[in-house]
Amino acid sequence: MNQTKLWTISRDSFWFLPIVYGLCSIIAAAVITALDVWLVAKVSSSIPNILLTGQSIAKQLYSALITAILTMTTISFSTIMVMLTTYSSQFSPRALQDFMQSKITQHVLGVYTFGFIFVLINLWLLTETNQKDLLSPFFTVIIMIISLGFFILFIHFSARWAQVNFLIGVIRNKTSELIKETFSERTYGEHQHWDHSQIEDIREKDRQTINARRSGYIQQVNYNYLINWATNNDMVLEATFQVGDYVPKGMSVFYFWSLGNRNDKLAEHDRFLVIGNERTDLQDIGFSIEKLVEIAVKALSTSMNDPNTAINCIHRISGLLTELAGNYRPVTFYSDSDGDLRMIMQQKKFRDYLYKSFYQIKHYGKDDISVVYSIIDALYKIALVSEASIQKEVWHFNKYILEAVDIENIPSLDYQHLKDIVEKFARLSGEELDWE
Repeated sequence: MNQTKLWTISRDSFWFLPIVYGLCSIIAAAVITALDVWLVAKVSSSIPNILLTGQSIAKQLYSALITAILTMTTISFSTIMVMLTTYSSQFSPRALQDFMQSKITQHVLGVYTFGFIFVLINLWLLTETNQKDLLSPFFTVIIMIISLGFFILFIHFSARWAQVNFLIGVIRNKTSELIKETFSERTYGEHQHWDHSQIEDIREKDRQTINARRSGYIQQVNYNYLINWATNNDMVLEATFQVGDYVPKGMSVFYFWSLGNRNDKLAEHDRFLVIGNERTDLQDIGFSIEKLVEIAVKALSTSMNDPNTAINCIHRISGLLTELAGNYRPVTFYSDSDGDLRMIMQQKKFRDYLYKSFYQIKHYGKDDISVVYSIIDALYKIALVSEASIQKEVWHFNKYILEAVDIENIPSLDYQHLKDIVEKFARLSGEELDWE
């Protein structure tokens, strides 16, 4: 998990890839200089003149290219700052993670770093040689053309990311992949129920605790490590948290009971639990959905007044909840390869995801019938493709949404439009509708 935490920090930072590109540029400059000093002097007659450049022209070229790449870098950084301000004020501060995690942004800055260091080193080394013909300016021009291509790509990329619909689509696709990963097949056993008497017998034994060594959000849990450790030591673990929860320093995050004589000390926290200063989308489906919720709520604010963006978010949330309903397994008990119970960990219920997805949108959009209708329609479509148990939960949640609507005082056409979708929903769920 140390590697996971380091990867998370590197993924969310702007410094990692530029440093890698910078180191590569130093190596490339050394190789090209070696070619100029040792190879070009011997075979210059065999190299086309168009590829060779004199020292005076090379100095002028390098000076101009350094200025050009610094200008492109300045414009790119200014664009990044504008994007960060836009995300914080108009979309969602949490969505900044998605922009910063984009590899295109980091690769663009990396290419600029490569080009600047490469040109600077070549300009510096140019004074150390008396060669008449040089090949390095030709490679420098090629690198600058590539940098210009990345600059154009970055402008196009930033223009797309500034569009809220593109951002919504990116978050939706990443969350869809996270849902598939979360509920994919595992090497260990996952169970919804377990023998109650066996659990009671375990809990009667002496209980030990594992406390959080720092305050923060639970970002990731290494289930494989925990189950293997419990198997090797013949123990049963019980988690007191869910992924995404905030835990203060010293809080008990695990209880464990020893079933045998062996009792090895658990390794450092970083081996099985990642605790950070903010929530991430490594394993937290709810956090990914809440990004869309925040964009919808921001769009419903009086300063923006953009209900269509909120409705777009509702549609995407509906699609994610539909995928979640199709993959969701209410796992609580985890067993090893021999079928022995090794860990107990309560998972979020489907109704928890429902509530977190719509309760804020309901609160801020209850006076806009188009938003209310979109929520009911989204719930209807979720129920339409889900099993009976999910349908019941979705129907009861639908009643919670309708509690915020003043049915008696809405205009007639709005009332009829809303009634039609609720009646379809009631027929699908086998429920009675008490509207007149």
